[in-house]
Amino acid sequence: MKTFQQPLSKGEEERYLYLLKHGNPQESQEAKEVLIERNLRLVAHIAKKYQDTDVETQDLISIGTIGLIKAIISFDTDKNSKLATYAAKCIDNELLMMLRTKKKLSREVSIYEPIGTDKEGNEISLLDILKQEQQDIIEEMNTRENISQLQEIIEKCLNKREKEIILLRYGLITGREITQREIGEYFGISRSYISRIEKKALLKLRTEYERRRKESF
Repeated sequence: MKTFQQPLSKGEEERYLYLLKHGNPQESQEAKEVLIERNLRLVAHIAKKYQDTDVETQDLISIGTIGLIKAIISFDTDKNSKLATYAAKCIDNELLMMLRTKKKLSREVSIYEPIGTDKEGNEISLLDILKQEQQDIIEEMNTRENISQLQEIIEKCLNKREKEIILLRYGLITGREITQREIGEYFGISRSYISRIEKKALLKLRTEYERRRKESF
């Protein structure tokens, strides 16, 4: 199990919060990274509340960390007394939103079963959606009541980093699409690198969709 660093002292936290808001770009970025790293123990603690769900611990921590990042960015030292108190609420909210969305998307549906209509009123199935352009595939499937087909292919085709980026990018865990910039900040890598990984992952998904489609005929 991963060992998390000790929380910052009150003085250290105040210093890094000041640098986050008032330092130069490099100081601000470094301060944010320290504030995230030194508060991951809080994320893990809150994630334990949801261990009885069917979500893996690492996924809970990943989603909770998004809440932590939001808290750090939006924290107002003039209005909020303690970062930990404010962050705990943001982390909890992010996890609850993810679990509510996951529950909503849990009903099974056949790939051939009509699941809606297009703009002209024609019935469309999950298979129809899978034929669309790569980005549209994810976006359209994410608006439906079930994404089990997509989740199955993601698990089969993508490596750990690609899976994390696609799930976060298209809101397949949280119900909220995360920008490439936000994901880059979370992983500590550039937005352009996130973009390259995303494109590679989408190509893998498209290839697998096409393979399955051909085999079905």
